[in-house]
Amino acid sequence: MTELARRTRRLLDEAKYLTLATVSADGLPWSAVLQYAWLGDPLRLLFGSATGSRHSRHLAARPEVSGSLFVAGTGTSITTVDGAQFTGRCAEVSDVDVDRFYDHFYEGVLPDPRTRAEWTLPKSALRAPAEHRIYLIEVERWWLVDTRTWAQDRIDRRIEMPLKELGGQSSPSPSARVSQKVTS
Repeated sequence: MTELARRTRRLLDEAKYLTLATVSADGLPWSAVLQYAWLGDPLRLLFGSATGSRHSRHLAARPEVSGSLFVAGTGTSITTVDGAQFTGRCAEVSDVDVDRFYDHFYEGVLPDPRTRAEWTLPKSALRAPAEHRIYLIEVERWWLVDTRTWAQDRIDRRIEMPLKELGGQSSPSPSARVSQKVTS
């Protein structure tokens, strides 16, 4: 696995939330902070939301999204922060696919079994006409923060990671950020 793929894997496993940027049919931007679970090969991100939320309404009209996530290490150095930005397309998962992604999503966003038992919605609450859905982002491009030359020129750069480098990677165990139950 390449260094970029290792960093991506670490970010996906350790970041708890992503920021999702959407645009309304009228061209008005919005961003939302969302808890997520991830799937590899191809890279996809799952999140849950109410159908009436602003970003959900935007997605119904325009599925193109961008987003970011980051983790901060200890200390005050800029090099202790690592992050990624992405672009892709997003939509509600179909009623049929709720079964496919349900366990993976909830194990990813609620890794503690007791917390998961308390907060997990029943599958019926994630299908029409209910007000909640699971959404799937199909990541098309992925960039990592590139701080290698920050000390010299103070320019904040990004380096694109070809998604094929991530391959079939996903989290290794149920105790990790997301389990390997769903990889397709």
